[in-house]
Amino acid sequence: MSIVDTPVAATGSRHIHDGTRFRVHRATMTDQGVYSEELAKIFARSWLYVGHESEVREPGDYVRRPVGGRPVFMVRGRKSGEVNVFHNTCSHRGAVVCRRDQGNAKIFQCFYHAWTFDTEGRLVGMPGREAYDEPAFDELGLAPVAKVESYRGFVFCCFDPGAAGLTEYLAGAREYLDLVVDGADGDVEIIKGTQQYGMAANWKLLVENSVDGYHAASTHDTYFKYLVSLGTDLSVGVSGVTKALGNGHAVLEYEAPWGRPIAKWEPLFGDEARPDIERLRAGLARKYGEERAHRIADLNRNLLIYPNLVINDIMAVTVRTFMPTGAAGTDITAWELAPRDELPQVRQRRLDSFLTFLGPGGFATPDDIEALESCQQGFSSGGIEWNDVSRGMNRDPQATDEEQMRAFWRRWRADMDTEVTR
Repeated sequence: MSIVDTPVAATGSRHIHDGTRFRVHRATMTDQGVYSEELAKIFARSWLYVGHESEVREPGDYVRRPVGGRPVFMVRGRKSGEVNVFHNTCSHRGAVVCRRDQGNAKIFQCFYHAWTFDTEGRLVGMPGREAYDEPAFDELGLAPVAKVESYRGFVFCCFDPGAAGLTEYLAGAREYLDLVVDGADGDVEIIKGTQQYGMAANWKLLVENSVDGYHAASTHDTYFKYLVSLGTDLSVGVSGVTKALGNGHAVLEYEAPWGRPIAKWEPLFGDEARPDIERLRAGLARKYGEERAHRIADLNRNLLIYPNLVINDIMAVTVRTFMPTGAAGTDITAWELAPRDELPQVRQRRLDSFLTFLGPGGFATPDDIEALESCQQGFSSGGIEWNDVSRGMNRDPQATDEEQMRAFWRRWRADMDTEVTR
């Protein structure tokens, strides 16, 4: 028996059994109460992506950003050399302590009353220190996020101190993070620069879209025509599989006609690029064997790490997070990941591919945002209660099926069914 999900918080009826259908009630996309539940039951309890270790390579390097809707900052401690993640709030009266998006610092000083903290979070100075007992310095440091761990340079945090460890949480997603990092000879970095944009649609629509192979041909028709105009042979088509990876994570892995800087040449890159890419491919084969080299170089991956991290390892590698601002609003942030010592000409091709397809002004992203906002608008029309997410239930999941979305929704329902003690 397959589960047909009806995850509606307002009714308390979240699932029934049926052999052929998997449905999601549209109230999950429109109900403000569902959104409020998600903040408490999903974003406050799941492991969430903070950033990459390459962003804080040197002692004192820091970046600040919202994670799970909360302001935090990540800094490499000058004494310990470890990556710390702190709640971005002064322990005195609450003001934001880290006030710039990135940089290098010896200390962080709250501008309100000039309380001063070092990169390990210790309170190291305050005006009128004699007004406090000495032990206050030990008790009033910055608050670290409950749990912080890193997997192959990807830094995650969790606000729930009782959560299982990151390695266990990542489950089968680790294999696909390994493919990304191994393809770069184990040393990747986030390229400087951040893309930030928003959409007037529910965040879970973007979850579905990010691992959806079914929409590509119809929604991104203009991009495929552009590739044809540059000499790409689309006759080979797209073929692959979708997989549930445990804990709500999922992947769409497939072979497609476009090129990849690591390490699949196509006419778009130009004839002069062919020797470079062939050398990269030969190096992968020597190190990992032909089978794994083929998987790294030729196969594309859209990886979802529940709840809100997507790594697209396609014609470039994008790291993208999204956070709901309400039932019908989402903030999206994206970065480009690349090998650290990549040849300049290969880096340029990667950035071109990233911006051309994945950037906010590229071929794909505006198409996707328009489609998802159109869905959100359509929900308000009424008349139809359920979205159907049944594609491929009667066969082994293929690249155009929806098993990866069902994996997300099963975990979503389990989290939303959990009682949280406030």
